[in-house]
Amino acid sequence: MRYADGPGAQCEVFVGAPVERVWELVTDIGLPTRLSPELQRVAWLDGADGPAVGARFEGHNSRADMPDWRTVSEITELTGTVGQAGSGGPDGADGRRVFAWGVMDADGRYGEPVSDLAGALARWRFELTPEDGGTRLRQSVVIGPGRSGASLVIDAKPELEEKIVDFRLNELRTGMTATLEGIKALAEQAS
Repeated sequence: MRYADGPGAQCEVFVGAPVERVWELVTDIGLPTRLSPELQRVAWLDGADGPAVGARFEGHNSRADMPDWRTVSEITELTGTVGQAGSGGPDGADGRRVFAWGVMDADGRYGEPVSDLAGALARWRFELTPEDGGTRLRQSVVIGPGRSGASLVIDAKPELEEKIVDFRLNELRTGMTATLEGIKALAEQAS
């Protein structure tokens, strides 16, 4: 799989808690800082104080093998929320809820600065579906088309592009698994 193909990964878990409780956790942009191996802190931008389509937030990331970096994310989808037009009610027509955002390299760390979602370096998504009195929680990511840290490694070793992409997707799966297990533990503890 090549970076330009928009490769992605998905993980899921069953949470023994109602969709409403899990929704509170996944839409809290600060929660992943407690669960993710890379994301260290976040803050709303442009006067936003909560999730809404078009709201933006910055994320500060860290890895042992590279300098810290900042991203800017924009919420692209927020469906199934109370009062959401066309959602089919408080939980959407089928009870499903979606929280999604695109991540941009606003500082130009990996190339030209990006402030438009068309150049997102990744697109993240949580999907919550009621199931057997609990919630099926899925998290997914699609990387590219915008440049990222993986792009720099591919530039240096283009003959290894498929291995580099596979390695990065495996890292992201590990992070998603940790995040989902953390959300599951918190949601079930509160139920």
